[in-house]
Amino acid sequence: MFGLFKKNKKEETPKLVAPVSGKVIDLSEVPDPVFAQKMAGDGVGILATGDTIVAPCDGELSLVFKTKHAFAMTLDNGIELLVHIGIETVSLNGEGFEQLAEQGTKVKAGTPIIKIDRAFIEGKGLSLATPVLITNVDSTKSITPKTGIDAVAGETTVVEYTV
Repeated sequence: MFGLFKKNKKEETPKLVAPVSGKVIDLSEVPDPVFAQKMAGDGVGILATGDTIVAPCDGELSLVFKTKHAFAMTLDNGIELLVHIGIETVSLNGEGFEQLAEQGTKVKAGTPIIKIDRAFIEGKGLSLATPVLITNVDSTKSITPKTGIDAVAGETTVVEYTV
């Protein structure tokens, strides 16, 4: 009778879905040494083709930068994430970015967080390569990026990890 309550032996591997649609690239291909050399964390880059940035998993939206170019999440398992929309986009001071979710709220994978004006950002000559990082790498046992695929925001798994 108590067998019904046993956890399934094959527990699901924690994963991150694409926060934006686009081509998933290795972090080393992101045109910024801080990300390319994994100084800010480990994960993937996405060459964004979409205009809505969504939560890559369930968790708390712990920080939305004032310039709206990046946000951080804290997950129930203690993992901390950073989604950095584009490269050098902090220079836009929030122009071209619209915040859709409030800092401090619990969100589900796929919840829209930021809407971007792609034409405006690209018109400023900025890359929309978007790093998706686990920033507290020491809290993980493994991080497995899924690169070389075309990802759909809120659907395609781009990183699997173990804690």
